[in-house]
Amino acid sequence: MTAATLQFATTQRMRRKRQFALAVPVVIFAYFAYIFVVFDVAGLAGRINVDNARTLVSDGYSYKTHVTQDNRDGSLEIAIEGERKGRYEAGSAPDWVTLGAQSDDGLTRVDLGGGHIVTFGAQVTYDVPGYGMIVTQPGASGVNATLPAGAVPDWISTSKNRLAVTTDAGRLTVTRNRAEVFKYSLGWELFFFTLDSPYHGVGPVALLSRGMNGEAGAIWQDFWFNRMWRHGDVAWALVETVLMAFLGTFGAAIIALPLGFLAARNFTPLAGLRFAARRVFDFLRGVDGLIWTIVLSRAFGPGPLTGALAILLTDTGSFGKMFSEALENVDDKQIEGITSTGAKPLQRYRFGVIPQITPVLLSQILYYLESNTRSATIIGAITGGGIGLLLTQAIITQKDWEEVTNYIVLIVLMVMAMDSFSGWLRRKLIKGGAGEA
Repeated sequence: MTAATLQFATTQRMRRKRQFALAVPVVIFAYFAYIFVVFDVAGLAGRINVDNARTLVSDGYSYKTHVTQDNRDGSLEIAIEGERKGRYEAGSAPDWVTLGAQSDDGLTRVDLGGGHIVTFGAQVTYDVPGYGMIVTQPGASGVNATLPAGAVPDWISTSKNRLAVTTDAGRLTVTRNRAEVFKYSLGWELFFFTLDSPYHGVGPVALLSRGMNGEAGAIWQDFWFNRMWRHGDVAWALVETVLMAFLGTFGAAIIALPLGFLAARNFTPLAGLRFAARRVFDFLRGVDGLIWTIVLSRAFGPGPLTGALAILLTDTGSFGKMFSEALENVDDKQIEGITSTGAKPLQRYRFGVIPQITPVLLSQILYYLESNTRSATIIGAITGGGIGLLLTQAIITQKDWEEVTNYIVLIVLMVMAMDSFSGWLRRKLIKGGAGEA
């Protein structure tokens, strides 16, 4: 090859490299431009509802107390989150509510703080500092709201049959038949004890003292069987989630190990048998675990066992592939040494093969156990088992978002615990000691 030809070839290669270097960012830019248009990124700002997002976040660390008046008979009901399980007994109320029987004029007053006062009676009023008095006369003809003079602010929604006032202090809704005010408070009310428990409102020091004086069992029972937060049911749901992951993962490992020998080239000389085993693995892991969950729930009905079977099928395909590849990389000399002692085939596998692949097997199994603990949450939401079901139910109601926050925190703690446990067990079994964290 002449120098001119070599120079021309080098120039062409350099030109192609420069063209490729320029083409890559152009393709990437075109791809993101396509996403920008197809996914309507520009319209995202218009779809964002900041108020809903703020309410959702605040519901995660606070609770609402509902004070409701039946405008037809004047009866009053006070309940945390509006639930019967959190209802105050007749004649009792939180300290920021003054009942009609306790006032001189017979009106119930709700002090939302900061000068925001709501009164219940034949008329429902809301005194908003800096704005004025809102007066409603609910009846057969409608709400009949009277507002201060001037333009109606955007935090007031009014019509003939409904009035809604939303301020930083709370929210008032008045219809013909009902008037209801919400007051937000920080914390997770009734998390430890419900209103009917003798330990509600008792401080931690007094609670500890009563527990040491023989009431520990009663205290624990009132906490564990809390009707609002259902701590016992939630704990069992967490156990179900871990059991789904455990049964599915280890069941898949037990099934995949002998099948892995069929797919390994150095243990199964028949190519047709190897091909069939590998295609079975491809099919099992090619179908996503959620698809298996839906199919199995239609076939066997909902329940945690269905979720465990879905994990088992998916992981059998994954384990089968990994185990067969590990078997193809074993050291034949160790097997030959076992064979020279007169060992039978089963003994050769037991003492010549299994010890070599055990670290790989344990490492993969424990990793999948940790991963499946997270997956079991979503699978449980479909199959009707575990903490995933409780989380889905709490989200669907769109009412008690502090319960959603509680479940999410517990799920994160569960995953962290499984991560620590699997890491410790991996070091213990593979390295023979606890090692460093």
